[in-house]
Amino acid sequence: MQSEQRKDWGLTVLRVVIGIVFLVHGSQKLFVFGFGGVQAAFASLGLPMPAILGPLVTLLEFAGGIALIAGLLTQWVAMLFAIQMAVAVIRVHLAGGFFLPRGYEFALTMFGASIALALAGPGAAAVDRVLFKRSA
Repeated sequence: MQSEQRKDWGLTVLRVVIGIVFLVHGSQKLFVFGFGGVQAAFASLGLPMPAILGPLVTLLEFAGGIALIAGLLTQWVAMLFAIQMAVAVIRVHLAGGFFLPRGYEFALTMFGASIALALAGPGAAAVDRVLFKRSA
């Protein structure tokens, strides 16, 4: 396998794995906590506009996770996730130190992975490759 192909498949693995993680977190917010539970949690954290932000983050994680797994609008979705994770690091987890359970290590990792996809693209086996073919 040539270098470019390895890079593309490496990005694919990264995209699918973080897509799964975001999808599962979004599923938990949507089907376990519900919009009201997420809104209440965001309000207790002092996040602005929890009635808007809670459902927005929930739907982003759920639908965005599916989109990343499929490789659909990868760079846009990844940028939205990067913004979300930057806010999570700064507003929620920074005071808890680096290590989990309250620290920022997970959110920072997801931020870095999202930035990598936003910059590098979806990799191989992505719907984006079919929809947005570049001319040679």
